[in-house]
Amino acid sequence: MKFEEIIKEIKFEVEFGGVKLAPAIVQDADKGDVLMMAWMDEEALRRTHECGEMVFWSRSRKEYWHKGDTSGNVMTVVEWAADCDSDALLFKVRMQGPQVACHTGARSCFFKKVDSRQG
Repeated sequence: MKFEEIIKEIKFEVEFGGVKLAPAIVQDADKGDVLMMAWMDEEALRRTHECGEMVFWSRSRKEYWHKGDTSGNVMTVVEWAADCDSDALLFKVRMQGPQVACHTGARSCFFKKVDSRQG
């Protein structure tokens, strides 16, 4: 699909501070691991499309956040898709820099593993 066609379908349904957002899941294009989840509004999605690198909306700072501007952990978009309901986004990326997606210094934000076999 062309960008303008798909952006018309996307449902930015979560409202936070007056901004309508959609969750964006970011996955390593080569290794397949999920790196992070962040929020995007229509403008963040447009900026990501135009520059080819991940741009999010920061709910805490109330500003656009080009991933890697300060950390060097730039995420170049390989491909992306909306889910079947057009209310969530999945981006496959290649990281440049130290290969760290999380602000804690971890490669992935999903490092708090739970052993589901234990009660």
